[in-house]
Amino acid sequence: MSPDRLSLEARHAQPQSPCFGGLLHYGNAQRTRRKIGLSSKTNIDEASAAEIRLNTERRVQVIQWTWSVSSQHDKSRFMRLRYIRAKVHAVSLNFRDLIISKNQYPLDLKQSELIPVSDGAGEVVSVGSKVTKWKKGDRVAGIFTQEHQHGSTPSKDEAKTALGGSRDGMLAQYVALPHTGIVRIPSHLSFEEAATLPCAALTAYNALYGIPTEQLRAGDTVVAQGTGGVSVFALQLAVAAGAKVVITSSSDDKLKKALSLVPESQRHLVTTVNYKTNPDWDKVALDVTQGKGVDHVVEVGGPGTLEKSFNSIKRGGVISTIGLVAQGEAPNVAYHALLTGAYFKGVLVGSREQFEHMNQIFEDHKIKPLVDKVFPFEQAEEAYAYQWSQAHVGKVVIKVQ
Repeated sequence: MSPDRLSLEARHAQPQSPCFGGLLHYGNAQRTRRKIGLSSKTNIDEASAAEIRLNTERRVQVIQWTWSVSSQHDKSRFMRLRYIRAKVHAVSLNFRDLIISKNQYPLDLKQSELIPVSDGAGEVVSVGSKVTKWKKGDRVAGIFTQEHQHGSTPSKDEAKTALGGSRDGMLAQYVALPHTGIVRIPSHLSFEEAATLPCAALTAYNALYGIPTEQLRAGDTVVAQGTGGVSVFALQLAVAAGAKVVITSSSDDKLKKALSLVPESQRHLVTTVNYKTNPDWDKVALDVTQGKGVDHVVEVGGPGTLEKSFNSIKRGGVISTIGLVAQGEAPNVAYHALLTGAYFKGVLVGSREQFEHMNQIFEDHKIKPLVDKVFPFEQAEEAYAYQWSQAHVGKVVIKVQ
């Protein structure tokens, strides 16, 4: 019996305690199968889908088993002619996923229940009749902003199509996405590694390549703040381009781990700075560039680091802001931009076109993402808690089974 037909859903749901506080609940698969009349020979792996949902209060509510049974008149997204259905193998977490779960996200979210998490990778299991680019078995990842196809910045309408926020996300065994909402993943990456790409890696790529006239070049110098996902990807992409990198962290161990991602023959391109013991990383950046200033700053701190970012940037350089982690009083951005002639831009992840270009760089240079820890599906809450602890370097992944 095809899982791609109109569904009669059998759901087991029960209220749960706040996120990180309660256990996730599984429906009884065998009992539910009998209740809705499916043959006992139906393959559970093909005819069911487990998903994790957040309710309207953004609390982890339920893992839900669903079986599908009926006809071509289905108007649900699973049968849209230009959609694909994918089996998700792995997802990775971002800071955005955490604040959504804590009801602290400042942008609009899907009403009612939400399947969280923007980043995931898997394989195509079926395609709509109008889909020609994809076939069963293709290894793919979802695009963070589903309708952002070209350019570096989505329109207002495109920005409303982000997975795990305004649309259901990837923390499910099966998802249905528009055929333009996925990209092929690099052939050398596992699903767990590829699941880290859609938000953090693409944001780093957009920061370095998003302005056509100021794209990263060999010989440039980049400041990557911290050892979170975006900064580590910025390190890897910059070194692959032959650029120098000044990377900062509060931990020598994290800096060593980040440096280990760089081939030994290229480690001379990287300068590490522990900002706890040497808070003047902006002066280090100026020393590395003989006083000229760096070409790019991947700015993740926000108010607490902007002053040093402007101190370290060259005339006409690019400061790409992607986060607001560090506390402090913000400098006068207009004054500093005028003084330095620097570009100061926010990065809203990236487009399908950029994702495909980035994946080619990963393929050509055999770049491997840094996966810190992999959690099983039933330990999704523990994965969220671990991400929140900031003990990780690189990406936290949930393996979906």
